[in-house]
Amino acid sequence: MRRRGGIDVTVLGGGILGLSVAWACARRGARVRLVERERIGAGASGGLVGALAPHAPEQWTEAKAFQFESLMMAEAWWAEVAAAGGGDPGYARTGRLQPVADGPALARAQARAGAARSLWQGRAVWEVVPAAGQPFAPVSATGLLVRDTLSARLHPRRALAALAAALRAAGAEIAEGPEAAGAEARAEAGPAAGAAAAVVHATGWQGLAALSAALGREAGGGVKGQALALAFDAGAAPQLYAGGLHIVPHADGTVAIGSTTERDWADPGATDARIGELHAAAVAACPALAGAPVVARWAGVRPRAASGRLLLGAWPGRPGHFVANGGFKTGFGLAPRAAEVLAELVLEGRDGIPAAFRP
Repeated sequence: MRRRGGIDVTVLGGGILGLSVAWACARRGARVRLVERERIGAGASGGLVGALAPHAPEQWTEAKAFQFESLMMAEAWWAEVAAAGGGDPGYARTGRLQPVADGPALARAQARAGAARSLWQGRAVWEVVPAAGQPFAPVSATGLLVRDTLSARLHPRRALAALAAALRAAGAEIAEGPEAAGAEARAEAGPAAGAAAAVVHATGWQGLAALSAALGREAGGGVKGQALALAFDAGAAPQLYAGGLHIVPHADGTVAIGSTTERDWADPGATDARIGELHAAAVAACPALAGAPVVARWAGVRPRAASGRLLLGAWPGRPGHFVANGGFKTGFGLAPRAAEVLAELVLEGRDGIPAAFRP
């Protein structure tokens, strides 16, 4: 899709999905404008955690296969972003450790190890290992841990900045803050108003409300989360998952901890006593973190689709408009594959989007 003069694709939303789709379109030669009402990373994507973690290798579905492929392609994809714009997204495939709580948990872990050998095609490992000798590891009542080599991490804010730099290097336009209003209005009005032939809505939890109104049914909503970061240099240690917490070492000498899941909230950007609870739970799970000072706190509202899965594809009944939203806690992990297949649909008319993701 190339229009004579002007913009081919307008992307509304400067979070991980919007930036990734814009990049996937720009690297295909499309003329792209990204529009962000506030600033890049102002919403849920501007957090701290950055855990790219797979679902357990069992009860395989089309959606799980899609996530697996996205995680597998992430290293090369983010390396291309970094090379294009010169920014460092903080990506590393460092793996993950989880405690094995008891006998039944061990049986499940061993069954999943067998499934991973088949489902992960020998490209990554899920296995049970001794906790002894692991320098950065969670407490385990059995002395055993689940280790997977598919999990990775990136630094959310640096990743967004790297994408924005790559877009600018590719000649894309980025309109933020006050200058975004006019561009957004033209995109919503459609090609007749001089807008791009295609508009991608990656507008977070507020965008889910607009989609719900348009569809006449609940498309999803916002779930608040809080997270924090500690000054603790764990090097290239694996991330930890224990007691529902992600504990993620980053290359900048911090360890990020998150996050809460709050469906009832008043102030989307406020942190409160739950930060202290997260901190205490992380130290209990990983005593090595005791005494590490808190260097950052974050709160934001993440878009969660009513289906519990990413919404990706054509906006029903609205030709030329597309949706990339509802990633909740999986947006960064799904972004490489989601961006590429949506770009193929928008620019080439090729539809490789799983049925489970369609709006």
